[in-house]
Amino acid sequence: MPAKEVSGGPGSEPRAMSDPPSPGAVRTLRLPEEVVRALEVRMQGSSFESVEALVAYILGRLVDHPVGATVFSEEDERLLKERLRSLGYID
Repeated sequence: MPAKEVSGGPGSEPRAMSDPPSPGAVRTLRLPEEVVRALEVRMQGSSFESVEALVAYILGRLVDHPVGATVFSEEDERLLKERLRSLGYID
């Protein structure tokens, strides 16, 4: 499957994994062409101006809300359980 480079913009250069990131630094990723094409179709009519912007947004959301992260606060969870209990769904 051919890959297409998605870069952070003009002048961005790849860096070694051991190099510390500098503020505002960007990395270059290689994505399968089919993925880039699907993202281009998906972003039509959106506010994203480039595939790079869309990918940065998606990955940023994943980092901000990792899989398995607690979605409810402890208080929210307590209130939800109380409500489910009052409705007879849980004991």
